[in-house]
Amino acid sequence: MSLLFPLGLAALAAWLLPLLIHLARRHPYTPLDFAALRWLRAQIRPRQRIRFDDWPLLLVRLLLLAALALLLARPALTGPAPAPSAWTVVAPGLDAAALRGTAKDGNWHWLAPGFPAIDQAPPTSSATLPSLLRELDAQLPAGTALTVHVPDPLPGLDGARLQLSREVQWHPQPTAITPPRTAAALPQLRVHGEASATAQHWLNALQRGWGVQAPLAPLAANALPERGEIGVWSRSDALPANWQAWLHEGGSVLTAARPAANAAVLLRDTEGVPLLGQQRIGQGRLLSLTGEWNTASNAALRDPQLPRSLLLALQPLPSPRLGDAQDQAPRQVALPAAASPVREPTAWLLLAIVLLFALERWMASSARRRAVA
Repeated sequence: MSLLFPLGLAALAAWLLPLLIHLARRHPYTPLDFAALRWLRAQIRPRQRIRFDDWPLLLVRLLLLAALALLLARPALTGPAPAPSAWTVVAPGLDAAALRGTAKDGNWHWLAPGFPAIDQAPPTSSATLPSLLRELDAQLPAGTALTVHVPDPLPGLDGARLQLSREVQWHPQPTAITPPRTAAALPQLRVHGEASATAQHWLNALQRGWGVQAPLAPLAANALPERGEIGVWSRSDALPANWQAWLHEGGSVLTAARPAANAAVLLRDTEGVPLLGQQRIGQGRLLSLTGEWNTASNAALRDPQLPRSLLLALQPLPSPRLGDAQDQAPRQVALPAAASPVREPTAWLLLAIVLLFALERWMASSARRRAVA
């Protein structure tokens, strides 16, 4: 046991108060003169010893003050905490009753936000199972055994092997899951109104290569693309101030300007020369397709593979896919040893103080009744 606030023990100086009270309230002795003793010569009175009339009451009062001083000093118990009960989590969609069987004991929860008990309905959420497992691993105390029931194949993979701080009992449950087949979202291009005719001709041809037959509608003067669209600035000069602000706030701009030296190369032409570069500007990204956007003078724009390569570079990342649950079993990683938990027995101290106070009041009232009698 250690003290988080040792100066609180200075309150033990209050022990003097009940000692002084008991000394001041000793039973008074009234001298009484006797006729046979009045003619005796006065003698030196013997030294009186300090004596407490009601020492059990004094002891209780001293214990009460000691408990109050200990409460102020904030005692703390250090050392390994008792091993917590094991956890079993079940992914929503699985038959939890069949997995649990007739055993009603155990700490069973849904692998869902908040990790509700298995007897409750799991909440609907878009959170993936790997992210929920990482959250649960961070919340559970060290040493807690964890058993996980997940569907096989496992949905919501995010490209990283699941790593947890504990060994997990991994139980994939074969489940028929049909992945949704949704068409990949095509990049939405919005070109500025001052684009040249040759640049617009090439951009329209690019969109036809993507399967979009409608021609691009140029933006009005001083207008900006919508959130999620890619603004196209077909000139090599600097972006206007409003476009730069939109780019810093998270927009995406495709320009004909030369990329910066630290830009990442996304595409190269047939001769290996960088063709499309990308750099981060604030929260947005600036894509640089170097050169004049004219198919007559720029041979790279006439490459039949360019529309597909640009599509793969510009379209959003695909959603997480399914995977074999057995291959995605969590891997245990070594984490720094956590400090021993500190537990303050404040509740027990408060209970002891209340009981001592009640005992002191009962003994004090009994002492007064005896004195009156």
